[in-house]
Amino acid sequence: MFNYFLKRLNIVVILQKNSPMYTLHAKQKLPITLDKAWEFFSDPKNLNTITPDSMKFHTLSGDERKMFAGQVIHYKISPFPGISMEWVTEISQVQYKEFFVDEQRFGPYKFWHHKHFFKEIDGGVEMEDIVHYKVPYGFIGKLFHPIVVRPKLNEIFTFRKKILTELFGEFDRTNSRK
Repeated sequence: MFNYFLKRLNIVVILQKNSPMYTLHAKQKLPITLDKAWEFFSDPKNLNTITPDSMKFHTLSGDERKMFAGQVIHYKISPFPGISMEWVTEISQVQYKEFFVDEQRFGPYKFWHHKHFFKEIDGGVEMEDIVHYKVPYGFIGKLFHPIVVRPKLNEIFTFRKKILTELFGEFDRTNSRK
């Protein structure tokens, strides 16, 4: 009987181990300076502003200071009605006014690595996000990814783009040199 459960556990572990890595890529241009973009995004308190209200996002700890490598930030989120969870991320890398990386330490994903890049361009700044992530629960997670997880992430980044445009204005391509 014990061997039966060990074999079942092994199947679950194998399913978890072989879960695919997904990538989300987003870019946005804003008509602000690199200094202003960095000032906004390096303040963890601004995460609240750029996260949909429906997620009931709030920071529990770690947002008292501007971002630094090694900073641990603890959040509470509700990705879906009736589901509440905690999420702990660490700012693992910071290159002043160029990029920073946040990585999940505990939370809803099996793996989360989010790179935020900032580049000065004519007429403003270009922000680029590259998120590599894995969903938990093996085969079940893989099934839910295209119908639940990816649409939720797309919703979050679409909301963020809208809010940033409201806060900083629409990027005017005519003011930038080609």
